[in-house]
Amino acid sequence: MTKCLGCGAILQNKKINDVGYVTNLDNSLCTRCFRIKNYNEYKIVDADNSNYLKILEGVNKTNDLVLLVIDIFDIPTRLSEIRNIIKNDIILVINKRDILPSSIYDANIINYFKKFNLHELDIVLVSSKKNTNLDELYSLIKKYQNSLNVYVVGYTNAGKSSLINKLIYNYADNRKSSITVSNMPSTTIDTIEVKLDDNLVLMDTPGLLNENSIINKIDGKELKHIIPTSTIKPRVYQIKCPQHIFLEDYLRIDLNSNNDIVFYVANNLNIERTYKETDKLSNKRKITLQVKENNDIVLVGLGFIKVKKSALVTLYVSNNIEISLRDSMI
Repeated sequence: MTKCLGCGAILQNKKINDVGYVTNLDNSLCTRCFRIKNYNEYKIVDADNSNYLKILEGVNKTNDLVLLVIDIFDIPTRLSEIRNIIKNDIILVINKRDILPSSIYDANIINYFKKFNLHELDIVLVSSKKNTNLDELYSLIKKYQNSLNVYVVGYTNAGKSSLINKLIYNYADNRKSSITVSNMPSTTIDTIEVKLDDNLVLMDTPGLLNENSIINKIDGKELKHIIPTSTIKPRVYQIKCPQHIFLEDYLRIDLNSNNDIVFYVANNLNIERTYKETDKLSNKRKITLQVKENNDIVLVGLGFIKVKKSALVTLYVSNNIEISLRDSMI
């Protein structure tokens, strides 16, 4: 059986609507990957975490090093859960460093992640888009690997495939190979072996679905609208009650006292506020939170809002957005 070099699906020419379909079994890419790469056309596939968990069970039977890749902008709310699944030694790779302003010190971000107690061998901040700290990551891989294979795991949309492609470009003996990259979840279907050199093979795995994230609940057009493509410009609001702030049709936020809040969302998302009483978005799901000083209100998959002072906060939020609280990362 031959696998698609782009997504890892087993190539087949019998069922046109199933993963791995090709018109010619001599092709190296399935039709889906070919259309993603050449026409940016994404075909949705049914996916759940059952297959991914089976893959992780296989990883656990090895002693191989694991790169746990995290999206700095979309930190899993239950990050410790995936660490409990992975028994191997890990390097925590915090990807998409370019999304947050450079004025935020790397050391502060690393110290924040140390609080998760993931028992990682090391932590490295990278940006595959900007080629940031990839030499450091490559050196850490070489330092800690204890076998030929190094597994790359993480949640969907963490940028695993983009990171691997950049490692191929920078360090592989053969730079012609690449794997399929897309903003849409479940682009990688099965494990893909990527040989960098005679002493290192990266094992790309499908992304674990974060069922709480809006990313897994919307179509491609909307996904392109909400995912940051450049460094976020924090938007600061000094709240003097009464005020209502709206993040397009996704969210309305009301506070019961004066405060300072900072939005960290994609730059093209529109934010408005009004000083007048309004019913706008009052038909949305209502959530009331007691927010502590320097907490982040996390809009899972969409961004976060830093709240400076403790406050009672009322949110009116779309049904496809989950809300959580955490200590402020910034």
